[in-house]
Amino acid sequence: MVVARGRAKTASGSKYLQQLCKHWGHKFEVEFSETRGQVRFPSAVATMEASADALLVTVETEDTEAVERLKEIVANHLDRFAFREAPLPFEWSAPEDR
Repeated sequence: MVVARGRAKTASGSKYLQQLCKHWGHKFEVEFSETRGQVRFPSAVATMEASADALLVTVETEDTEAVERLKEIVANHLDRFAFREAPLPFEWSAPEDR
């Protein structure tokens, strides 16, 4: 399992988490609340947590290519929903094998 963690600094993390989950919920299995969400993509799982000053994202998948692709997808979608703040600086950790 390859895991990458990202952090986007924003005071609207809860709002964006819910928008992302509702958007992806039309195609994928999604669970979410105001502070936590999970999206099950075909080849990966993205878990999001909103804090007072950030949106934290954890991406888990089977290979490095898929994790890199999903990191880009998450960041691009977040920027679309956060257009007033975009581009949000997304700080990703290096992918780690589990």
